Formats: sequence, C-alpha cells, structure tokens
Amino acid sequence: MDYSYYSQLSFHTAVLVALIAFGVAVVLGPIVIPILRRLKFGQNVRDDGPKSHLSKAGTPSMGGFVIVVAIAATSGFFAGFDIYWMLVMFLMVSFGAIGFMDDYIKVVKKRSLGLRAWQKFSLQFIAAAIFVLLLRVNDIQTLVFVPFSNGLYLDLGWFMPIFILIAALGTTNGVNFTDGLDGLASGVTLIVCLFFLYTAFVVDSTLAYALAAAAGALLGFLLFNSHPARVFMGDTGSLALGGFVTATAIILQMPLLILIVGAVYLIEVLSVVLQVGYFKLTGGKRLFKMAPIHHHFEQMGWPETKVVSIFYIATAIFCFIGFLAIANL
Repeated sequence: MDYSYYSQLSFHTAVLVALIAFGVAVVLGPIVIPILRRLKFGQNVRDDGPKSHLSKAGTPSMGGFVIVVAIAATSGFFAGFDIYWMLVMFLMVSFGAIGFMDDYIKVVKKRSLGLRAWQKFSLQFIAAAIFVLLLRVNDIQTLVFVPFSNGLYLDLGWFMPIFILIAALGTTNGVNFTDGLDGLASGVTLIVCLFFLYTAFVVDSTLAYALAAAAGALLGFLLFNSHPARVFMGDTGSLALGGFVTATAIILQMPLLILIVGAVYLIEVLSVVLQVGYFKLTGGKRLFKMAPIHHHFEQMGWPETKVVSIFYIATAIFCFIGFLAIANL
C-alpha cells in the first residue's frame, strides 16, 4: 500500500490534536453548564413538538460554545494558522455567532423560535457570500471532485459561487434540523468529520488537524449531550458545525460528498420541505407524523435512543459508500 500521501502530515499529531480537543471539551463542560444554568439559558421546547420532550425544558442550551472553543483553540497551532484553517474558522465562527443570536433571543424572550426565518437566512447568506469572496481574494482553487468518477474534478466556473452558497445554506440548515434529539447532531457530525479527516490525509491537507480537533471536541461534548442530555448545543453549535463541515468540504474540493456522507442532513431537510409542501397542497394533511423525520419515528413509538442509534448507523453506512466514492483518488 502506498502511504506517500501522508508525506506532509503526521497521523500521530492528528491523534494528539483530537485528544487535546477532547480534553478541552471535557474540562469546559462542567464549567460552562453551571454558568448556563445560573444565567437561565435553558431550552424552550416547541409547543408542537413531541410531548416526551416537555421534560427537557430548562436544560441548558448554547453548549455549542464548548465545541467551537475546543476546535478553534486546539487546531490552529498544529495547522500553522494557514489560510485554509482561517477560512474554515471564519465560516464556523460566523455561523456560530448567528446561532448564538438566535439562541439568545429564545432565552431572553422565552420563546421556542428566535430569529425570524428571513433574518437567519439573510445573515447566513451574508456570511457565506463573504466566505466566497475570501476564497476568491486568496486565490483558493475551488474545483469539485465528482464521486465515483476515477478522480474527475470539475471547474464550475461562474456557477461556483452560487454552488458554494447553496452548499453552505443547505448543509448548515441540515445540521440545524438534525439537532432535535439528545446526541443526534453531535454524533452524526462526529462520524462525518472522521470521514473528511481520512479524506484530508488522502489529499495531504492541513485541514486534517482541524477535523481531528472537531472529532475530539464532539466526542467530549457527547459526554454531556448524550441521553439524558445535560446540555444542548443549540443553534450556536448546530450552525457552527454546519459552517465547519461546509468549509472543510469546499476547501478539500469535496462538497458533493456531503450529499453522500451527510445524507442524514439532506433527509432531515427534505422531510421538512415535503411535510410543508404536502400540508399546503392537501389543505392540512401530513405526510409524516411530525417533521423533521426523527420526530416521525418518535411518534411511531421508537425510543429516542433507538432513533439516535439508527441515524448513527445510517451515517456510518453512508460514509462507507463515501469511501467507495473516493477509492480511486
């Protein structure tokens, strides 16, 4: 087996970064959670959500702060603070800031909805547009690898900025919709990050260290976020993670792979779109018992932990397919 593509990267260093990020998350958790509880930054449960979730009301939210800090604080030094790392941090932090505003409004106004949809979308659009501009200014090549193509890359030309905007908004909101059960978004994204970590090593990118940090941070966060959750990531975390996954995939020239390895995100978004569309077309009928689709399975009587486990398994299977998609790189 040819290991030449590991020439500029150290697997052992990536493992060290993951362990450090894990340690940072484990240390920050017991510090941040009591502060969030003291500030009464608790979760406001949707009125139209599953009744079983009413017991979650008041659980500290905005825990995504732990993930963002653990990733940013541990990966920069090892990545050499290069332009690729800075671009990923920009999209992660800017989207996380939008999520924080959303969470803060929910907490202060004590309502289950924060920013209005058009406000959140507009801010995400602006952040993604600045990201596109930064790619152009720094002359970052943005070819797109075609899965199962024997190493074919496409130059989308003038359509590339539009493609990046669609990828950023779609992926980010996909992660956001996925964040509805204890440990669901954090565990699914952990598996996705591990896939892109392998990919970063294959293409010899220093983003391997940022992805290793993300994996470690998410693993540490799961100690507090798995069922029964002691803290939720909130939009602070889900939007930040969406920005992180999008930015790494684009810079690695692998955004189309999100459709495969992040298929759970796509399914969650489509379930909401289909539910709303079907509801309007049929004058009030529902395609699913509840959307996003993870709530549909809950309404069918599946325990929350079973739904989360099934979604983890599905993501792992999608990642195996993703490995086949890049087999000839």
